[in-house]
Amino acid sequence: MITSRGGGGAIWVALAGLLIGSLIAAVGIGRIAFSPMEVLAAIAGGVGLDGGDPRALTVVTVIRMPRTLAAALSGATLAAAGAALQGCLRNPLAGPQTVGVLAGAGFGGALGLVVLADAIAAAAAGFVSGIAAIGLVLWIGRLDGKTSIIGIVLAGVVISGLFAGLTTLLQFLVDPEKHLPAIVFWLMGSFSRATARDVAMLAVPCGVTLLVLFGLALRINALTAGDEEAAALGLPVERDRWVVLGVVALGCAAVVAVAGLVGWVGLVVPHVARMIVGPDHRVLLPASALLGASYLVWVDIFCRTITAAEIPIGAVTALIGAPIVIVLLKRTYARSWNVD
Repeated sequence: MITSRGGGGAIWVALAGLLIGSLIAAVGIGRIAFSPMEVLAAIAGGVGLDGGDPRALTVVTVIRMPRTLAAALSGATLAAAGAALQGCLRNPLAGPQTVGVLAGAGFGGALGLVVLADAIAAAAAGFVSGIAAIGLVLWIGRLDGKTSIIGIVLAGVVISGLFAGLTTLLQFLVDPEKHLPAIVFWLMGSFSRATARDVAMLAVPCGVTLLVLFGLALRINALTAGDEEAAALGLPVERDRWVVLGVVALGCAAVVAVAGLVGWVGLVVPHVARMIVGPDHRVLLPASALLGASYLVWVDIFCRTITAAEIPIGAVTALIGAPIVIVLLKRTYARSWNVD
């Protein structure tokens, strides 16, 4: 039976406070720094209230706030998606990249940059390609009329490799001066170009993904126990797993469409959240979302402030995530994954 350690209100106050503090810090930290009070005054001015330095108003609300909100939305979506995938696939090493959606969306966005030469069109192409990738994974992973968990994981690896190869081939074929720099920059991942329009574009699919996953928490608990146990409870196992994978694809494709490839968040953050609140997805999913949002906001702060030239966020999340995954692999081989 799955039990939860996340019932205490102090944990949720701490997680919510961490996120709020991270958001305020993010819009205040930079080459032009602002105190928390200046940030709050600028935000008040941005919503039509009196007060605030005009310079702070521009920097905070026009430049930093959109990228900070985009990072928070992306982190929350990727982390919650990873927690849901690890549960419904019963695999501690599952994540958005496992099911191929990141690689698929990356190829679609790169192709859109070349063929359509428009950021919005590239985002749309990345979204469509990400959905197509998860569709292929689900089709390949369905054996004898049933969805095979091992089949989905293996299909995700294959489809990720296929789309990664297509992206590499595209980079080789395009004009090295006209298109290649834009493709490489976008694939490395960055929130530097995020605008209020991007935040609005992220809000709907990410919001839908989070709300649906939160609503499916009890069903994901049942899937974690095994297909036979879930079916014995009267749950439509196949349908529930397809819904989870579908909404994960929706949210992750939207993130890639706006920010490029931002990996490892959905693989690492859920494990940290699980250590804090336990394996019950009713608390694990929202805890993962809050932690993921704070985590990616701070990674974005690091990327834009540590050097004069901004570091690609995908590189930093990989450098942080890879050692953690190595530890997880060692633990996985040393003992079976236990969600109790």
